[in-house]
Amino acid sequence: MTDPQPRPIPPSDPTLPVARQLDAYNAKDIERFMEPWAADCLYYAFPDTLLARGAAEIRARHVERFKEPDLFGRLISRTVVGNLVADHETVTRNFPEGKGEVDVLCLYEVADGKIVKAWFKMGEKRLTSA
Repeated sequence: MTDPQPRPIPPSDPTLPVARQLDAYNAKDIERFMEPWAADCLYYAFPDTLLARGAAEIRARHVERFKEPDLFGRLISRTVVGNLVADHETVTRNFPEGKGEVDVLCLYEVADGKIVKAWFKMGEKRLTSA
């Protein structure tokens, strides 16, 4: 029996920009959060509702989101296929009705070390306090 050929190392790991933006999201650091996003990135509600076109619109959405005192995205799992990274997260939010959680499926397309497209599928929110 021969050893299998080693797999080639990808030129860049697509999980790196995804992990960096999640870390910055949890720190509510808008400057670090924006670093992994391409200037012309597209940001969708799954499957095809465009929510933001370009880094400036993504920044504006998150400046508001980062004002939530309990905001936190807990990574449940991460799967990589080629240049696509799929994260399953449970996000703690401050909803108008109170603090709660929502499951989110996040799909990121990465090119040249930057997030160029992202899709988000939100589950049902669960209130943890009124």
